[in-house]
Amino acid sequence: MVVLLNKPYDVLCQFTDEQGRATLADYVKQKGVYAAGRLDRDSEGLVVLTDDGKLQHRITDPRNKMWKTYWVQVEGDIKDKAINQLRKGIELKDGMTRPAKVKKITEPENLWPRNPPIRERKHIPTSWIELSISEGRNRQVRRMTAATGFPTLRLIRVSVGYWILDKLKPGESLTLKN
Repeated sequence: MVVLLNKPYDVLCQFTDEQGRATLADYVKQKGVYAAGRLDRDSEGLVVLTDDGKLQHRITDPRNKMWKTYWVQVEGDIKDKAINQLRKGIELKDGMTRPAKVKKITEPENLWPRNPPIRERKHIPTSWIELSISEGRNRQVRRMTAATGFPTLRLIRVSVGYWILDKLKPGESLTLKN
């Protein structure tokens, strides 16, 4: 079984939390499924869950280079130089990233409001990029955009491999048979 969840902002990508914070258990009622990869508490979007250990391994193993695509709102009007840096790979403290697929986009249509909203600065614009990576280091997208001088304000995962977020609203899930 595969469950696709649109994980809301401020939800932990685990099923229990001793501090009483929102977790996947608040949104996923199927028993015996586990997240194939993580999405930070301050990130939103697609989480793939499965009860199939081999599939979970195939999704998360970096050797399989499964592409994950994100819509990223960054602070500032992102320039071609930064986009080209992301495309070539970024040197982070834990080494060079693989090249990313990146393009500047307009704010995605049908985007739900985030609660709470991102911090807005009156005199600093924001811009959106679509960024795809084939690895999944801790907070990688955020560290990559920050390294180019354009910190991430909002991060939404829209696909993992061939699974897509499509029209799932925050907190909604879809169960697929595999």
